[in-house]
Amino acid sequence: MTIMLVVLIIGVVLLGTFYLHLHSLPERLAHKHGRMQFELVAVLGLLALFTHNNLFWVAALLLAFVQLPDFMTPLGSIANSLSRMANPADQRHDSEPEPLREEREPDVLAEPHTAGAASEVALAPRQATDKQEG
Repeated sequence: MTIMLVVLIIGVVLLGTFYLHLHSLPERLAHKHGRMQFELVAVLGLLALFTHNNLFWVAALLLAFVQLPDFMTPLGSIANSLSRMANPADQRHDSEPEPLREEREPDVLAEPHTAGAASEVALAPRQATDKQEG
């Protein structure tokens, strides 16, 4: 009687292990594909496991065998191109140099004595080079 009970328990554990191993077959096949496809196959596999609906498992197995095309790379390129077309003023061309610090206007929010001191410091090297040239 005890031998029959041990054989039955071992048989049930082995049968359950085989069932779960077979059930994870689509996920193991889809693991080499992209992350999105793997997640979709995993969700279909879980739906099949919990609902006992074999159609989800078959769909997951078929999806695991088929390589889905990469749609995100072209869409990202299109989005980047459209954003560059929509905001051409935001991008600097190589031919346009960045304005020098002396040519910029002082900040409006700056205190009067600091703005004057900054302009005097900025003008001092210019005056020195003008004196050397002249």
